[in-house]
Amino acid sequence: MPIPIETWYYDVPLVTRLYATGAALVALAVQTGFTNAFQLYFDYKLVFYQNQFWRPLTTFLYFGPLGLDFVFHMFFLVRYSRMLEEGSFYGRTVDYAWMLLLSALSLLCLSPFVSMPFLGSPLAFTLVYIWSRRNPSIPLNFLGLFVFTAPYLPWVLLGFTLLLNSHFPTGDLMGIAVGHIYYFFEDVWPKEAASGGRRYLETPAFLTRRRINIPAEIIEDADMAEGAPEAETEASQYHPPSTATHESRFGSTEAAAAGSSSPNTTTGANTANNTNGTS
Repeated sequence: MPIPIETWYYDVPLVTRLYATGAALVALAVQTGFTNAFQLYFDYKLVFYQNQFWRPLTTFLYFGPLGLDFVFHMFFLVRYSRMLEEGSFYGRTVDYAWMLLLSALSLLCLSPFVSMPFLGSPLAFTLVYIWSRRNPSIPLNFLGLFVFTAPYLPWVLLGFTLLLNSHFPTGDLMGIAVGHIYYFFEDVWPKEAASGGRRYLETPAFLTRRRINIPAEIIEDADMAEGAPEAETEASQYHPPSTATHESRFGSTEAAAAGSSSPNTTTGANTANNTNGTS
C-alpha cells in the first residue's frame, strides 16, 4: 500500500516531478559534501573554456542548502509548475518541456549581463508569470491584506520582494521578461491578423506526434450520430476550455514568492488564494 507522500509524488506531472527531484538531489549532494555551490553556478567562461558542461543545468537546480528556505522554494516551484502542466499544458508534456527549455535558454543568455549565477528562482518566476496571464479571472489573497486577480501576482510578489530586500530584484524581473516574451508569441501574436496564425515558439514537429487530419464531413456525421457537440477547433485544443477544472484538484489556490536565487541571499513570501467563485 503506497504511503501518502509516495502517492502525492507520483500524482505530480512528469516534467514537474523530474525538475523537483533534480533540485532535491542537488541540494542533498551539497548538504552531504559531495559537491558545493561553486561547482554549480553558471559561468560561460567555465562552460566553454574549461568544458564544465553541467553548469547550464545545475544553475537551475540549486536553490540553496536544505532548510526552510529550500522547502519554500520547492513549494513555490512545484505548485506553479504543476498548475501550468495540469492546466494550459494539460496532455501536452512535450510542449511544456519545450517551453521550459526555451525559458531556460533565454535566462542563460541574459545571465552574463546581470551577474546572476543561479537561475532557478528567475525560471520559477517565469512560470508564475505565464500561469498568471493564462488565468486572468482567478482571485488571489495576499497575506489576508487585499484581494487581486492572477495577472497582478508577479508584480505583487516583485513589490513584496523589494520591501524585504535592500537590493533590486533583478532575477525576478528577468523571469517576468522571459515569461512575457513567451506569452506574447504564443498567446497574443498568433491572434493578430499580421501574424497569419504563425507561432514562432511552437514545439518542433519532430518532438511531437504526427497529427491525423480527419475530413470535416466525417466529424460532422459522427457528431450528428452521437448527439455530440461540434468538434473543438485546434485553437480550443491548444487552450483547454476550463483551467479551473484542473485547479480544483489543488483545493484553494495559494501564491508564494521567492526572491533572488543568489548563493548568499534568498527571500520568500506566501500568498493564499480564495477560489470560492471559481467556475
